[in-house]
Amino acid sequence: MSRPVRVFPVAAGALALSLALTLTACDGGVHGTPGGAGRHDPYFPKAGNGGYDVSHYGLTLAYDPGTRHLTGTAVITARATQDLTAFDLDLKGLDVGAVTVEGRDARWNRAGQELTIRPHDDLKKGETFSTTVRYSGTPETITDPDGSKEGWLRTADGALALGEPVGSMAWFPGDDHPADKASYDITVTVPKGLQVVSNGELKSETTDGDRTAFVWHSAEPMASYLATVAIGHYAITRSTTSDGLPVYVAVDPTQVAASKKVLAKIPEIIEWEQYNFGPYPFSSTGAIVNRPGDSGYALETQNRPVFPGVPDTDILVHELAHQWYGDSVTPKTWRDMWLNEGFATYAEWLWDEDHGGRTAQQTFDRYYATPTDDSTLWGFPPANPPGAMYISDPPVYHRGAMVLQKIRQTVGDDRFYDIIQGWTAAHRHGTADTAEFTAYVEKMAPGKDFTEIWNDWLYGEGKPPRP
Repeated sequence: MSRPVRVFPVAAGALALSLALTLTACDGGVHGTPGGAGRHDPYFPKAGNGGYDVSHYGLTLAYDPGTRHLTGTAVITARATQDLTAFDLDLKGLDVGAVTVEGRDARWNRAGQELTIRPHDDLKKGETFSTTVRYSGTPETITDPDGSKEGWLRTADGALALGEPVGSMAWFPGDDHPADKASYDITVTVPKGLQVVSNGELKSETTDGDRTAFVWHSAEPMASYLATVAIGHYAITRSTTSDGLPVYVAVDPTQVAASKKVLAKIPEIIEWEQYNFGPYPFSSTGAIVNRPGDSGYALETQNRPVFPGVPDTDILVHELAHQWYGDSVTPKTWRDMWLNEGFATYAEWLWDEDHGGRTAQQTFDRYYATPTDDSTLWGFPPANPPGAMYISDPPVYHRGAMVLQKIRQTVGDDRFYDIIQGWTAAHRHGTADTAEFTAYVEKMAPGKDFTEIWNDWLYGEGKPPRP
């Protein structure tokens, strides 16, 4: 979904520093090595970093929509997974003012999206450490190969931060890959009169003179691409589901009247999804509805998805289903995107089945009738998109959902719901890949043969034989 990373020339001073770090690493007193620049994702190899796992992000931001200037301080708590002499953070654009590790000034240099940090003292494997990065500038909007926009999006009255797949590095430094999840505290100060909506729970809203600070807390682990900040004028409504789950909805004033009816369905949808998918995995739910031109797509940002204008019921069901499939159970790599989109699309099929529409099998049959030469559905297998620009294409969504219907046909309804609920329970707040899913299905349905499903539907090229 994102464009290839450009590698920028390294300035002479940065090159000298890099050489110095290399020489230092060869010194007999240093026993560690630099962490890797990238997690070797099959589609975004430079995304994320090696050598550490983040447990918490503390982000303190100030933004002025008039000047588009962002000032930020990121305090990143992580655990070293190896002896480290240096490590990288992902940060695209913006100007770095200072970096400290464990309270001591650290040397650093920039090369493309990589912020390479050399702490004053080497970090030992298993050590928990805190890194503070002070930065500022005009955050970037990133254009993906399919033409969609991510990163920091300017809106009519503020801004919207969206991060799938690699846009979060446009507004804060971090380990920008879904394999590394963390808790978040996000504080944003904006001109008085504007509001800030983010993930988790709003802990405080404090006005001092002509500025207001909003403090949001996300206790459950979150992948960086699911973090969001929405700045602007919003109509806020608060309610609860029947079992007391808080529902926080923020709607652009121009969308309030048109969205009132569909957004009122959120408690009903959440309760239906809990019945089908298991306990809701987070401490609150809701939605953020912006103007139609603010983004070209909806996104399952954690706790409360973002919508470009008024959603219909199907897309609301889809994005809320992602709270289980994608947000709580997060793909280990972007190749596993179908575990997000196939499940969320299948949730739409199940909703229709339970609410007087087509059965899931009828929807399956309608898609299967698509001509063999139609590449929009049969162009590639859902578990193996041919490149980064294809991870959000129809085969990942619709053919991914067809895989789930084939599993349901094979095992029957009772076992199928055991599988999809057990899957979310087994990997709650964690990560998983396609191989783990297929192994889980086989374990849950011993004696059943899934060879055709895996070979023809999940990994096979072209239209599978008639079921």
